[in-house]
Amino acid sequence: MASLNDAPIGVFDSGIGGLTVLNALWQTLPQESFVYLADTARIPYGTKSREAVIQYAQQICRQFIRHHRIKALVIACNTASAHALTTLQQEFSDIPVLGVITPSAMAAVNATRNQHIAVIATEGAVRSRAYEEAIAALDKKIRVSSEACQLLVSLVEEGWLEGDITDSIIQRYLQPLFNGNNTPDTLVLGCTHFPLLKPRIENYLGKNVVVIDSASNVAKETRHLLEQRQLLSTEHSKPTQFLVTDSPQRFIATAGIFLGNSLDESKVQHISV
Repeated sequence: MASLNDAPIGVFDSGIGGLTVLNALWQTLPQESFVYLADTARIPYGTKSREAVIQYAQQICRQFIRHHRIKALVIACNTASAHALTTLQQEFSDIPVLGVITPSAMAAVNATRNQHIAVIATEGAVRSRAYEEAIAALDKKIRVSSEACQLLVSLVEEGWLEGDITDSIIQRYLQPLFNGNNTPDTLVLGCTHFPLLKPRIENYLGKNVVVIDSASNVAKETRHLLEQRQLLSTEHSKPTQFLVTDSPQRFIATAGIFLGNSLDESKVQHISV
C-alpha cells in the first residue's frame, strides 16, 4: 500500500467558491495532490439547517475516505466550517480537519492594532456569527463589525472582478463600515468568493487597513498541520480530481474564473454521496 504521505488532500465546498482555497493550496503545497468536491446538487448550504449541513459534510468526508483515502480534509466553505467542523474533527480524528474560519480569525486578531475588525460575508455566514465567536475565543476585547455582501458573490460568479460597477458596489458595502471614528483597521473576507475581489477592495480601503483572505490563511494552516504530523508528500503531485454532485456543465463554465484557466469536461466527474 502506498504511503499515507502521498495520499491526496480532500477539499470540499457547496459550490465553486472553495476553488479560491484550492488555488491557494496549490500555491502553498505544490507537491501535494488534491481531490475537490463541489456539492452542487445541494447548493447553497447557507439556507439549510445546521443539522442538514453536518449530515452533508459527514457524507462527503466518508466519500473521501472510502474512495480516495485522503490524509487531510479542508472544509472550503464558511457555512460548513461554522456548523460541521467540530463534528468532523471528532468523527475523523485520525486525519487533520480544517475549516476556513479559525485561520482567518487568528490572522485578523494578530493583525489588528486598534482592536476593531470588520467581517464581510454572505447573509448566512453573518447570521451564524461564526467569525464573532472565533475572534472572541481568541480575544474578548476585540470589537467585530459584520456586513452581509451578497451581491459580491454574484459579481465574482459573473466574472466582474473590476470596473466601475464592481468598484461602486464595493464602495456601497464598505463605506458604512469604514466611516466615522474608530473604524476597523482589519477586514476579513469571510466568503471564499471574495479573495478574487481583494485587489479592488484593497484599492478602495487604502494601505491603512489589513485585508485578511481566508484562502491564503487556511492554506498556510494546512501546511503547518501536515508538517506537524509529518504528512508532507514525498512524491510529485498528481492532477487534481474534480467531483460534482450535479451536472458538471455549470461548474465547468464558472470554474475558469476562479482558477484562471478553463477545466476540461473530462476532468470533472459526477458522483453521488
